[in-house]
Amino acid sequence: VHLVESGGGSVQSGVSLRLSCVVSRYTFSCNGLGWFRQAPGKYRDGFAAINTSDCTTYYTDSVKGRFTISQDNAKNTVYLQMNNLKPEDSAIYYCAPGDLRTDGGSWYVEVNIDHWGQGTQVTVSS
Repeated sequence: VHLVESGGGSVQSGVSLRLSCVVSRYTFSCNGLGWFRQAPGKYRDGFAAINTSDCTTYYTDSVKGRFTISQDNAKNTVYLQMNNLKPEDSAIYYCAPGDLRTDGGSWYVEVNIDHWGQGTQVTVSS
């Protein structure tokens, strides 16, 4: 799997950005695509995912209502529309395919790739 994220930038609070991730040589044995982010000194965490079969979407509370994940199968691309950005959204953003696991109200993407993409930096100033 080859992953190329783009669309990041340095913006003011409250504005929007749209991230893209081209997923090449995607393994269709996975049923999910997720967005992850890593802020300085913190672990990389998943915060949005989409079931590639039925397009059901999942979000953490920190981004719910502000971010939207979507996919374009024809372009092998997953998008992340980010609205009303906040300084705490500042991080390097990554995407990855994996097995989407759900259990009641909880979910996670079990990533099974050897290499992550380079990510795209999002910096939000107040």
